[in-house]
Amino acid sequence: MRWRCVLLGAWLLTWAQWGVAQQRVIPLDQLRSGLSYAGADVRALQADEFGNPAQLWLLRGEQRWIEPVGPEGKSCQQCHGAVAQGLRGVAARYPAMDRRSGELMMLEDRIRNCRTRQQRGPELAFESDDLLALSLYLTQASAGVRLQVDIGGAARVHWQEGERLFMQRRGQLNLACTHCHDQNHGQRFYTDLLSQGQPNGYPIYRMEWQKVGSLERRLRSCLVGVRAELPPWGALQLRQLALYLGWRGQGLPVESPAVRK
Repeated sequence: MRWRCVLLGAWLLTWAQWGVAQQRVIPLDQLRSGLSYAGADVRALQADEFGNPAQLWLLRGEQRWIEPVGPEGKSCQQCHGAVAQGLRGVAARYPAMDRRSGELMMLEDRIRNCRTRQQRGPELAFESDDLLALSLYLTQASAGVRLQVDIGGAARVHWQEGERLFMQRRGQLNLACTHCHDQNHGQRFYTDLLSQGQPNGYPIYRMEWQKVGSLERRLRSCLVGVRAELPPWGALQLRQLALYLGWRGQGLPVESPAVRK
């Protein structure tokens, strides 16, 4: 009887800790896309089907999608068909666990993996225009689909670490993500409004970059902003943080192609 009580107590403690960990600082009904913090000019540019500068990367992505790659001349289209028909909703579920390797992957990681393993083509470098173009092309197929990442099973430990990273002070400014994006969103930082830091627009065209960039690039920019040490490209901790952000923004629709200042 005693061991049953011990097991029951341990289970209840685990359940309670999991429930507390899943409490949201910003309730789901109060989530706001970064676009709502942008000026009228940025919102108009994003809505302009012809003037949106990310359209250049979408066109490039479409070209890379049908382009034969590797010794066997395989294209993405040969396996997956038309993106809008076959892969709608996929981008809304990333980051996600890879069944074969057991690794946590961003959408860009999946594309890089397919390029080398399935197509046997040259590796796509992180933040390269071809990788970003394909990522944006796939994401655009999920425009309007609500974010819904899976934090169960093997992803749970990564989600927990992502939450810890979001709350952790770092850098010479001794700031955590939560200080800006949970506690002070809507406040001005110099001339700009702090947003909630939602990930539903990535990959995204930022005017400061003058090109499309990934969520990983944005996270690295934040680390530079607080004067923290930068991890290498593809670091697990950035994927864990992205997973937490995906859960945190659950229910927000995918915006693509999105534009920010």
